[in-house]
Amino acid sequence: MIELEGLTKRYGDKLAVDHLTCTVRPGIVTGFLGPNGAGKSTTMRMMLDLDNPTSGTVRIDGRHYRELRDPLRTVGALLDAKAIHGGRSAYNHLLCLAQSNGIPATRVREVLDTVGLTSVARKRAKGFSLGMGQRLGIAAALLGDPRILMFDEPVNGLDPEGIHWIRTLMKGLAAQGRTVFVSSHLMSEMALTAEHLIVIGQGRLLADTSMADFIARNSKSFVRMRSPEHERLRDVLSGAGITAAPGPEGGLDVTGEDAAHLGELAARHGITLHELSPQRASLEEAFMRLTAASVEYHARAGDDAPPDAGVPGEPPEGRPGWGADWRGKES
Repeated sequence: MIELEGLTKRYGDKLAVDHLTCTVRPGIVTGFLGPNGAGKSTTMRMMLDLDNPTSGTVRIDGRHYRELRDPLRTVGALLDAKAIHGGRSAYNHLLCLAQSNGIPATRVREVLDTVGLTSVARKRAKGFSLGMGQRLGIAAALLGDPRILMFDEPVNGLDPEGIHWIRTLMKGLAAQGRTVFVSSHLMSEMALTAEHLIVIGQGRLLADTSMADFIARNSKSFVRMRSPEHERLRDVLSGAGITAAPGPEGGLDVTGEDAAHLGELAARHGITLHELSPQRASLEEAFMRLTAASVEYHARAGDDAPPDAGVPGEPPEGRPGWGADWRGKES
């Protein structure tokens, strides 16, 4: 378990982390989210005593990281996949870490096999692709078979197979009762991996809740209805005091009503429905809504930017800009 209490970090006039208090519990994958500049990397560095907090404290299973006798046996972390000596082979890099923490050499071969690097174990790391470097970093995190694992952008550079692999790995580790803490900007992947979320903005805690509750509280759900009797359906809904907004393909989007109730209403009036589907916002939409006021770096959308669909009945003005995933692929 990781406990943060009043954690604060100031760099001159810049308050990077602002009295952050939360707990990362074992048995689930906890996602750590925030816009660029929110303080995520600084927080993770302070967890590992790579940065000293201005005030507050972090405890790993009740102790500071610096107090751990064999840290790799307690905490495995991937913060920077490039933090390796390029002249060393993958095997020797891991062997050095193992010997410094009293880990048997046989474990090196095990983790190389786990991450799929056995065939390149004797090659120098400087020749590795971004994805291979990520796999080596993950192997280092797993080396001590730790109870706590921390990953910062673990899917960066991985191909689809690699992304699926690390997702399955993290879920499996959490199912074993370990603490798994992962930071990522890939919302679609986080939605498939994390069960709990800790969200920060400008160094402050914005949310500490389950994935389902986070989406429900920070987005609007609605029901999409389509019928060949469009106008009649609209009249029936209006007569029942239900407001419907125009939807795509001639549909109607209804908020604040249960799909079953709407279907029964249409059936009572003999209206044929071609679609009756509850629509839930994505994690990305909920995240952007919550953090809109905390985004430090705004990109200006060009003339060819796609329109922001937004939420039914809500204008897109003032919402964060759109962007593409620029991350490299594994070669």
